[in-house]
Amino acid sequence: MSYASAVEPLRAANVLAGETLYCWSHLSLDGAPVRASVGLEIVPDLTWETARALDSLFVCAGGNPAAFDHKPTFSRLRALAAAGVEIGGMSGGAFVLARAGLLRRRRCTIHWEHIPALLEEFPDLQLERTLYVFDGGSSTGLATCAGGLAAFDMMADLIGRRHGAQLAAGVSEWYLRTHSRSGEEAQRLSLRERTRVANDKVLKALALMEERIEHPLARKTLAEAAGVSVRQLERLFAAHLGRSLASHYLGLRLDRARKLLRQTSLSVVEVALACGFAASGHFSRVYKARFGCAPTVERRNQ
Repeated sequence: MSYASAVEPLRAANVLAGETLYCWSHLSLDGAPVRASVGLEIVPDLTWETARALDSLFVCAGGNPAAFDHKPTFSRLRALAAAGVEIGGMSGGAFVLARAGLLRRRRCTIHWEHIPALLEEFPDLQLERTLYVFDGGSSTGLATCAGGLAAFDMMADLIGRRHGAQLAAGVSEWYLRTHSRSGEEAQRLSLRERTRVANDKVLKALALMEERIEHPLARKTLAEAAGVSVRQLERLFAAHLGRSLASHYLGLRLDRARKLLRQTSLSVVEVALACGFAASGHFSRVYKARFGCAPTVERRNQ
């Protein structure tokens, strides 16, 4: 989806403008075709040696980008950046750029699923939880997007910056895109939409829980922030979510732990601490109760 969402707006811009405004090529790590998750193969038609002639290069990374640690690729990306090629990332692409050292002191974004793992490895990144980011440079600078349909939003914005709002609007209409989204918009649905909860007091507590995973807040603190007693907040959680406050909070922390086990090289103990568990034995027991396997098994299976 990220790839198609990025390339199709450029094709439409060429058609609607009646001239070739954009050309694009494909580059793979070893020159071999790349098979996408849906089974389609993309055939590269560019080499690393000729890539220096590009204006921009986008790293499109799906799956688990945290598992990618290929130093020759990082070195090549740094060389292209030094040669003046603007390097960008789509979906998990920012993870690759971070490991290549190209995101220092740069604003960027990445798909929300990869944010916890990325910040565990690079806690000082200027990471924004938005659809896409243009940081510095000429008309775009370093460009990163969260992937999926956000790649379309980013490219439509890029077309508008370089060739005018009228052409960008035409590209959107071409693909039946009736609502333009700015880069600053959130990646995920609101808590209200995700949980289907309308009660503001519950939503306040839920927001604080999601923010405080490593250092969980006490029930009393959550209740005070929501403006109710602990007993009232427990009643509201039971009524709106069908579970206790503690059970929901534990689920959030365990879900985060599973992501870190799958997407990072942190030890099981480090994952436990990052998700608010002081004792690794307790962490292992509750993890197995939720997911049917111990954290060590989860790690070995990756």
